[in-house]
Amino acid sequence: MLDKTFNPGAIEPVIYTAWEKAGAFACDPKSAKRPFCIAMPPPNVTGSLHMGHALNHTLQDILTRFERMRGRDVLWQPGTDHAGIATQMVVERNLAAEKTDRRALGRAKFIERVWQWKAESGGTITRQLRSLGASPDWSRERFTMDEGLSAAVRKVFVSLHREGLIYRDKRLVNWDPKLHTAVSDLEVESRETKGSLWYIKYPVVGRDGEYVTVATTRPETMLGDTGVAVNPEDARYKHLIGKHVALPLTDRRIPVVADEHADPTAGSGAVKITPAHDFNDFEVGRRHNLPLINIFDRDAKLNDGVPAPYRGLDRFAARKQVLADLEAAGLLEKTEPHTLMVPYGDRSGVVIEPWLTDQWYVNAKELAKAAIEAVERGATVFVPRQWENTFFEWMRNIQPWCISRQIWWGHQIPAWYAPDGRVFVEETEDAAKAAARAHYGNDVVLTRDDDVLDTWFSSALWPFSTLGWPEETIELSRYYPTDVLVTGFDIIFFWVARMMMMGCKFMGEVPFKTVYIHALVRDERGQKMSKSKGNIVDPLAIIGKYGCDALRFTLTALAAQGRDVKLAESRIEGYRNFATKLWNAARFAEMNECRLDPKFDPAKAKLTLNKWIAGSLVQAALRATEALEAFEFNAVAETLYHFTWGTFCDWYVEFAKPLLTGTDAAAKTETRAMTAWVLSRLVHLLHPIMPFVTEELWKHLTDGRGGLLIQGQWPALNAALVDHDASAEMDWVVALIAQIRTARAEMNVPPAQEIAAYVTEAGGEKKDWLVRHDALIRRLARLSRVHPVDAAAPAKQNTIQVVVEGASLLLDFAGAIDIGKERARLQKEAQGVRAELDKIAAKLGNEQFLAKAKAEAVEEQRERQAEARAALSRLDAALARIGGA
Repeated sequence: MLDKTFNPGAIEPVIYTAWEKAGAFACDPKSAKRPFCIAMPPPNVTGSLHMGHALNHTLQDILTRFERMRGRDVLWQPGTDHAGIATQMVVERNLAAEKTDRRALGRAKFIERVWQWKAESGGTITRQLRSLGASPDWSRERFTMDEGLSAAVRKVFVSLHREGLIYRDKRLVNWDPKLHTAVSDLEVESRETKGSLWYIKYPVVGRDGEYVTVATTRPETMLGDTGVAVNPEDARYKHLIGKHVALPLTDRRIPVVADEHADPTAGSGAVKITPAHDFNDFEVGRRHNLPLINIFDRDAKLNDGVPAPYRGLDRFAARKQVLADLEAAGLLEKTEPHTLMVPYGDRSGVVIEPWLTDQWYVNAKELAKAAIEAVERGATVFVPRQWENTFFEWMRNIQPWCISRQIWWGHQIPAWYAPDGRVFVEETEDAAKAAARAHYGNDVVLTRDDDVLDTWFSSALWPFSTLGWPEETIELSRYYPTDVLVTGFDIIFFWVARMMMMGCKFMGEVPFKTVYIHALVRDERGQKMSKSKGNIVDPLAIIGKYGCDALRFTLTALAAQGRDVKLAESRIEGYRNFATKLWNAARFAEMNECRLDPKFDPAKAKLTLNKWIAGSLVQAALRATEALEAFEFNAVAETLYHFTWGTFCDWYVEFAKPLLTGTDAAAKTETRAMTAWVLSRLVHLLHPIMPFVTEELWKHLTDGRGGLLIQGQWPALNAALVDHDASAEMDWVVALIAQIRTARAEMNVPPAQEIAAYVTEAGGEKKDWLVRHDALIRRLARLSRVHPVDAAAPAKQNTIQVVVEGASLLLDFAGAIDIGKERARLQKEAQGVRAELDKIAAKLGNEQFLAKAKAEAVEEQRERQAEARAALSRLDAALARIGGA
């Protein structure tokens, strides 16, 4: 017997253990079944489960369970990322607590400590994914630093280097002055900062008293200026193009160049060009052959490339000194307050510096060609399709990819340097020594490059390296290309595009057929979750409070394509109640002896009610299946929610109660069998979204003899089960009762108060339906009597009209409520809603509000407007029923 309430905390761990013991997650490479593969985006080994993970892995798990139940051989390939900088920082903090550091340990010992940390603490995220109900093939879990993947990384690096697609170059990078490494754009956090815009006068050489004024937010970098750019169409400066200006505080002269990078409407229209410390300036400098002067060292202190008074100063101290000296020289024209976005390292928390340094690069432009072509011809399809435009925009404007990092934890670059600086790139040190010996004619001392590869480099190989490449494994031939990648839009460029490039290059085909892009999980007001705002929702805490199924269903229901998820705890609580509703329906069935009958054929049902519920289930199953195939996750949840809570629990169960407790043995037997059959199909349909409660219910439905639901079959229901006559009849009865209930609620009729109804119109079959279902209608609509068409109608001032297709009824509220008072109440409410709508319209029509307000605030106002309009529509409909305006 089912417990009175579902206890997720007690049941979920037991069920998950049963799944794992049964090998329910395992793929079978030797199977004759059609394969289906998803490569799990590897979470950082340092990570803990957050709501982004919860959404991403819930959607992957839904697809995995769905296809597994459809009879496919499913591989959901799990694994974790070594997360170079993040992991190194964790271990370095541990060392600091021991009063030591990595340099004191040395590289080899430090790497040992990282592996030790990984063994002890690196499994946190995968344990937490189990709490979410994720069902990947854990027996095949991979790690981006395991030996197989490391071999793949070395082979790819060496191959690309031999083709000239990996090379060394001196370019600008995002430099972290605290961590002393280049970092990717994804590791840079732009923060809105209130700063200043300083206007500096650069004297024009040979024209006494004439200046070019430049505006800058970083005056300290002027010491590295090698040019001033003006727009070629800017009449103010045309006469100065080709001339020189004296660079203040130095003894250098720099040219005035014409370049469209200079915006005549911004600042003074003239732009200082510092090619070694600004990404845009770097490109301008290349176009005009301007020299690159690096004025910072690795700590972002000024180096010997600047005048003596500024050497050794921190960049911000140098800023103050430069401004003081400019003002003293009369060259600081003015200062204006200015809001700007400042780049910070997301790990170090310090301002990132564009810095000129030697690094390893991938010729991404060349590799991007095949990836672009693959998406153009539809080999890979993005869902929603508009993300293809983002993909193309990034890929067609792609820059060289900096792949080297100045840290110790990661894939050390397989490059060795001879004493004369010549580099030998090989997969092993022995191969590098052999190459050097062949070149020099004798052995030479080789020194390995200290740098490691960008974490995204090994991640780019994930879809095929996890399957055994470069070995020709059975898994590689069977599961590559994978079917679907589920990921967030923020890493389309950093990860998706790079997997496309590497897959096309080394496998000769795309790594996945479909890329499903989900949105961000935000708080209930639409704001991005962050520690500083204090609005982070912890998925593990939510699971502990409401159960895993409630969280999964909430995320699924809110996962509309192209729309961010606004997560409110009240929604999660609501879907916990949905799980309870399903549980209670199963208890009701159990208490009424509704047991699965293997001989039962729903197509042979005789009762209209049972024909209706069978057909309704088929329609819901077909809609849910179509929605899953189209990655319309919210539509799946909505369809199953409305069928379960509405059609089955609220209507069918209530309609069935008299039959289950009545004296008609045949009707009782059929209804018991139909109830159990529908429940059994329903738990199958809900299982991919709500795996735990459905597994537990399946065990009870089958008395533990039905095997595991996770290994069951997706319902393949015959559309012929839809009886259109039965559907029309019962849907009409449902609509009639719902209309009467709505009218009662609008008029504030006490729930227990029975009222009379008078049929004023009912043609043909509707009249028959009213008679046939009279007892049901009266019981569920709380009516004392339904008077036939020819009965004398009550006084009009005490009634309101209810119209349902083909029939019209008057509800007599005499003695139940005061119609006049209710009319006045509704009119007052409508007046208040109209006033609220006027306020919202004024705000949304205010250009100042729209200019200053954040997108979330504007969206919130639009949502309030939509809610108010819906409320007003309901009030107007209620007033129309009782003749009020």
